[in-house]
Amino acid sequence: MAAVIFAALVLGAGLLLAAVHLRRHGLLAMLGVGVLSAGIALAVVESLAALVLAVLVGASFAAVASGLVMVAGRKAWIASRRRVDCGAEGLVGHVGVVRRSLDPLGQVAVDGELWRARRSWAEADEPPPGEGDAVVIDRVDGLTLSVRRAEVWEVEP
Repeated sequence: MAAVIFAALVLGAGLLLAAVHLRRHGLLAMLGVGVLSAGIALAVVESLAALVLAVLVGASFAAVASGLVMVAGRKAWIASRRRVDCGAEGLVGHVGVVRRSLDPLGQVAVDGELWRARRSWAEADEPPPGEGDAVVIDRVDGLTLSVRRAEVWEVEP
C-alpha cells in the first residue's frame, strides 16, 4: 500500500509540474490535484485514522488546490488577452512627428526614436505629410513604418 501512496503523490506532483510547462488550460493541473488528494487520503487511511478524517483532509486539500489553480488560470487568461505594448507590434497606433518628408520614404520620430517611414496605402491620393506633421502608425514592416496623417482627436492629449 505504501508503494501506491508514494506513486500517487509522485504522479500528482509530476502532473502539476507538467501543467506549468504545457498549455492544456488547467486540465493537467486539476488532474494532478485530484491524484494528490487521493494520495493524501490514502496516506491518512494507511496511518489507521478514520475514513471520515481521510476524506475531509483529501477534500479540503483538493478544494484549496483547485481554487489556486483557478486563480492562476484566470490571471494567465487575462494576461494573454492584454494588448502588446513593446516591440514592433506595440508601435501600431502611436503618434509620431514627420522629420523628413514622406515622398516616397522619409523619417518619423516616435517616442524619441527615428524610424524610416512610408505613407499608408489609404493616403495615396493626398499630398504627403510634410515636416512637423503628426502621423499615426498603421503597420510595421521590418524597420519601416506605414503611417497616415493623424486626425485632430488623435493628437490632442
